[in-house]
Amino acid sequence: MKYQCLIIDDDVVIAETTAEYFNIFNIKTAYVTSFEDATRFLDSTQVSLLLLDINLGSRSGFELCKQIRKEYDMPILFISARTSDDDVLTALNIGGDDYIKKPYTLNILLAKVKAILNRYEKSAQAAIAVCAQNVSTHDEIRQGRIQISDEKYLDTASHKIIDGKCIVNMKAMEYKMLLYLLENRGRVVTKDEFLKNVWQDEFIGEGTLAVHIRHLREKTEKDPNAPDIIKTVWGVGYIIEGMEE
Repeated sequence: MKYQCLIIDDDVVIAETTAEYFNIFNIKTAYVTSFEDATRFLDSTQVSLLLLDINLGSRSGFELCKQIRKEYDMPILFISARTSDDDVLTALNIGGDDYIKKPYTLNILLAKVKAILNRYEKSAQAAIAVCAQNVSTHDEIRQGRIQISDEKYLDTASHKIIDGKCIVNMKAMEYKMLLYLLENRGRVVTKDEFLKNVWQDEFIGEGTLAVHIRHLREKTEKDPNAPDIIKTVWGVGYIIEGMEE
């Protein structure tokens, strides 16, 4: 089952009321009221967007956001009665996409959620189209594979990495990022370029980008802590250097 929105808020009345309102307007929404219930829900259910409170009983929404960003790339909108600039900056710096202060107006919150869902759906479709166009013209494709290293290939048909006889699964955004790096092999891809051309969202934080690069390295590098494929150009971006002849 897939939900467009998951509300994570320890205030049952607010969470339930907001979920009911969203469902009336055909935004399929569920809610949970604890840190633990949120992680269990995300482990078993597809979600397109999160509304996340900071105060979750004895646990923190900040902590949950950092944990979620290690595995998922959906938009995260913080909703909180806390109004300090420090809270807003913390939320945005750890991977939040927006910060909405309580009390909020349901129809305005719904409009924000609809706009973000629509934008992300269009971005995903556009990115897939760009990837498909790049794949058809790349001169290094051999039977639908692009060489990553001596041992590894990106299989563009299955969106997986072939490592000898092993298959390494990739998430959609990981595939798009790796393909973009390969299509631009030999030059530095800046962080801004990644956010604009791959994520197609300049408001995604650099922390989220760094998490995805780390996951890519875990799937492509012999030693992710000393990468020799996806290299960092400090303060600028990332590069996959040209293959040796």
